[in-house]
Amino acid sequence: MSKSPTRFPTKADVLARTPDPGVREMLKHLERIGVETPFDRFDQQKPHCVFGLEGTCCKVCHMGPCRVTPKKPRGVCGADANLIVARNILRWTAAGVASHGARGREVMLALKGAAEGTLDLPILGPEKVRATAKVFGIDDPGKTVEALAGEIAMILLDDLCRTLPGPHRTLEAMAPPERLAVWKALDILPIGAYHEVFESLHRTGTGTDGDWENVTQQLLRTGLAFAWSSVMGSAIAMDCLYGLPKRGRISTNLGAITQDTVNIAVHGHSPVLVAAIVKAARHADLIAEAQAAGAQAIRLYGICCSGHSALAKFGDITPLSNAMGAELVLGTGALDLWVADVQDVFPGIMDVAACFHTRVVTTSDSARLPGAEHIAFDHHHSNLDQADALAERIVRRGLQAFGERQGGKVFIPKARMDAEIGFSVENILETFGGAPTLLDHLRSGRIRGVVNLVGCNNPKVVYEESVVRVAEELIAHDVLTLTNGCAAFALLKMGFCLPEGLAGAGPGLNAILGPLTLPPVWHMGECLDNARASAFFRAVSNASGEPLRALPLAFASPEWSNEKGVGAALSFRLLGLNSYHCIGLPVSGSAAVSNFFFEGTRETLGSVVVVEDDPMVLAGRIITDLDARRAALGWAAAAAPNPQRLSELTAAPRPHDHPHDHDHNHGDGHHHHHSA
Repeated sequence: MSKSPTRFPTKADVLARTPDPGVREMLKHLERIGVETPFDRFDQQKPHCVFGLEGTCCKVCHMGPCRVTPKKPRGVCGADANLIVARNILRWTAAGVASHGARGREVMLALKGAAEGTLDLPILGPEKVRATAKVFGIDDPGKTVEALAGEIAMILLDDLCRTLPGPHRTLEAMAPPERLAVWKALDILPIGAYHEVFESLHRTGTGTDGDWENVTQQLLRTGLAFAWSSVMGSAIAMDCLYGLPKRGRISTNLGAITQDTVNIAVHGHSPVLVAAIVKAARHADLIAEAQAAGAQAIRLYGICCSGHSALAKFGDITPLSNAMGAELVLGTGALDLWVADVQDVFPGIMDVAACFHTRVVTTSDSARLPGAEHIAFDHHHSNLDQADALAERIVRRGLQAFGERQGGKVFIPKARMDAEIGFSVENILETFGGAPTLLDHLRSGRIRGVVNLVGCNNPKVVYEESVVRVAEELIAHDVLTLTNGCAAFALLKMGFCLPEGLAGAGPGLNAILGPLTLPPVWHMGECLDNARASAFFRAVSNASGEPLRALPLAFASPEWSNEKGVGAALSFRLLGLNSYHCIGLPVSGSAAVSNFFFEGTRETLGSVVVVEDDPMVLAGRIITDLDARRAALGWAAAAAPNPQRLSELTAAPRPHDHPHDHDHNHGDGHHHHHSA
């Protein structure tokens, strides 16, 4: 049963317990100089509205808002708690479909333009184009990569916004046959992403669908649209246009910021303009202008998913923070320009930027910020062909701002860590010689299970603590861990994504990964790259001949906080994998809807939601459930866990922590890719 803790952590709790020393330093520094952060604002919101926490507040019409209780069990229209809670969570899911789908549409349009030659963009993923065309049944050796890419773009766009009912081609081509049969039997196959969002808003409107069970049916249908259009479709387009990730080693955390460079942060999720900014920052004439202004180079820093995505595909970006920590990065005073596109860009960044010299530029008509300069793609995406010109204008804003930096306000904590990034299904299978080898490690117990550990952050738990605690328990018990998105920053910063992180892993992972010099946590990119994790899981399932619902695989987002988080968990639940969280869903006001999430889908989907406030307890549940699946398959038991935890072993500085003075020379700021 979803429940809310009686007490949410305070900023003081974050200062005492957050794993990253750089976060602690910045919070103390910003408090000293009187700059507000999300952690201050969270404290100011207490006590939280119980009706909101339980999901029993209805604002669909203007006869309310209605808040149902045992004494007043129905709203004005007659809706009870079951219907109100179900409608609210469906609207969240629909919003998640729109979030990933809207920015996915941009890259699908860019892929189409590149294929047709209307955009001056090379198609950097020809191998992904050919592989996808084969899966879609359109591969023809006589067709060019560009022709195939154009056909793929149209399939993806059609699945996104289909107007005439018909098969969802991405789902039909790529979903496991066992799952397709389950979804067809449940009658939850989507028509298209646009349609299911349209339908979700329609049926949750005033006086439309009054049957909470029918509303949850639409919830599952909308979850499939999220998984196969907004996520998988968008990921396919990105890999076709920009190529597959490349493995490499980078430096991360606030100590990786340099003072003698033009520093530009890219923040958000949309890759098209970010890719052009990376290209512009490499222009010899712009570098010369930066040097003439007294800078050593132009450096790019990644905030949220823009950093993850561009990092693994292009290099030249230093990842610094997830969305919750963005204002802490701004508070260093070392950023000259902040480039914000869409999603997880809190309006509060403008207040912090105003305290320093940092200029803010917005790049999407979907996401403007009062006081920011707007250099953007328009509402119709009619100027996608101007990406290079827009990017050059943006980088020049950074050059202009460099001379305005207020040296006395720069404060850069020394916390710094190296990390390995850029894992994909393709380079993983190449490294191991195919899925059968990985399957053998799973059957033998050397790998106890595989968990996709992801999700945004939420001040309802101590910042990044739950992600780190769950990760260290998993790897100590020989659970191979995949990560992407906001949660990945914590694991990058705390040493989990280095081969040295095996010191906190179990004997099985050490035996497998040690000889290959691989870390115990594999960084797969941005939040959209949940598609990589699900593809990895499908590869294991295909090799084993077992359905996903039977395998020791799981999804965990301990600190989730937004609508996309609901969609992500639901995507893996629909595959038959449990989802695990430290934050409860806002459904506790309805026993019926809570039962639907926590138990009711066990028989239909083969998966349930598990919520435990304590991350150690949550990790224990994951491990127990993985072992139960192993036992049901008759697979060997895993070894006893490592008694030590990675956080204990990294309490003292290690060689790759790079303690350094702020004038440390980071060279050209580039990281180096290598093959898996």
